[in-house]
Amino acid sequence: MARHHGRRSALSHLVIPLVLILVFVSIAGGSYVALQRYGSPAHAGTCTATGLGTSHRYTTERTANAALISAVAVDRGLPPRAASIALATAFQESRLQNIDHGDRDSVGLFQQRPSQGWGSVEEIMDPIFATNAFYDVLITVDGYESGDINDIAQQVQRSGHPEAYRDHETEGRLYASALTGMSTANLDCVLEPVGAASSPETVRSELARQFPRLTETGGLTANLADAAALAPQRPDDAGATALVIDPGGDEARGWAVANWAVARAADDGIVQVSYQGRVWDRAASASADADAPAWGDAEGGDPARVVVLVSGR
Repeated sequence: MARHHGRRSALSHLVIPLVLILVFVSIAGGSYVALQRYGSPAHAGTCTATGLGTSHRYTTERTANAALISAVAVDRGLPPRAASIALATAFQESRLQNIDHGDRDSVGLFQQRPSQGWGSVEEIMDPIFATNAFYDVLITVDGYESGDINDIAQQVQRSGHPEAYRDHETEGRLYASALTGMSTANLDCVLEPVGAASSPETVRSELARQFPRLTETGGLTANLADAAALAPQRPDDAGATALVIDPGGDEARGWAVANWAVARAADDGIVQVSYQGRVWDRAASASADADAPAWGDAEGGDPARVVVLVSGR
């Protein structure tokens, strides 16, 4: 009996690892089949800005808020440094999320407090109001254009953690560089297919909301046009109408808007953005190798203007 028990014990030691291996293979195989069947790309739903020998990845929600903060700086004619400071601050305060709670009465992207005169809760929860309020104070700080990002942010915020903004200086600089147009074709978002028709009018409305000064004065103009005539390598899922944005001959402004449009792609159903002979394509970006450039070379199109295509299905 002892010998039989020993055999059973030995078999059990062999069977258990085999079962675990089979379970692992089954899970891995199922995951692979799911990826092949449904086409889920790695890092789907995220965006990446690259530079300074590194890169940082944000969710699309955070990226859209970073784009708004940068858009307000561009619209006000502020230097990219202003956006760097604002982005480092907002990430530390709210992780770039427009939250309705915080320490004591703090709310919003910058966790501003009504009791400290930043505005009402309703006003601060409007990201554009909150961002303008931040910049209104920032531009009163002597030397903010070249000063230490952490120290300048602390002078604006008066935080109980005066060194905390330093942890987010690099990513603030990367996203500010992309979203103010300093690093040209930089921002890349990896997104699932849209799956429904979108309207270019939605993008045009958001452009006017986030760049009100430039759109009102003609520094940015946006018109609808035939997508087939203006878009390079038009995707099969693109709608028939393109939004064409003219940056008035300012290339940095054009790149700010082009990267802004990519940052808005998840919210607005954007499938392609082209400018200055480069093109970001939603489907191509999702299927590209890790080492492949996020923006490809564009053939045709309208290089002097930002051409935005949204989903047609």
